[in-house]
Amino acid sequence: MQITENAVVSMHYTLTDEQGQELDSSVGQEPLVFLSGAQNIIDGLDKALQGKAAGDKLAVSVEPEDGYGAVHEELIQKVPTENFQGVDDIEIGMQFMAQTPGGQQPVTVIAVEDDGIMLDGNHPLAGKTLKFDVEIIEVREALAEELEHGHVHGEGGHQH
Repeated sequence: MQITENAVVSMHYTLTDEQGQELDSSVGQEPLVFLSGAQNIIDGLDKALQGKAAGDKLAVSVEPEDGYGAVHEELIQKVPTENFQGVDDIEIGMQFMAQTPGGQQPVTVIAVEDDGIMLDGNHPLAGKTLKFDVEIIEVREALAEELEHGHVHGEGGHQH
């Protein structure tokens, strides 16, 4: 069976950045299992997998617009250090949940300065071209319940 929209895909992947630094991998662990076309993975990778089958291996390059998007400068801002009362040592790379008009948003500390803390509300992979080495393990038809819920159930998927 080939990967099409609404197929359940099981795959191993290694994700690297443009410099070849490994960012994530499923190799040596359970494979990633997802419902194709249900926005379970980034769009650029999902589209590149269409038509592939179990046993296929491929390298996929995903540009920012098909991955985590461009960096939005308005999501980078300095906030007063007083906003972090109760946190003794703030370091670059720490993540917090910020309350925004649109609800809670994860932010990452990108600088600690004398007059405040620089936070970035962009996804950590925004603006980056992502390189995936993929091996398709299994492709199957989705169950009606999986299609209704928009994700995979059972082994490797969501447990209700």
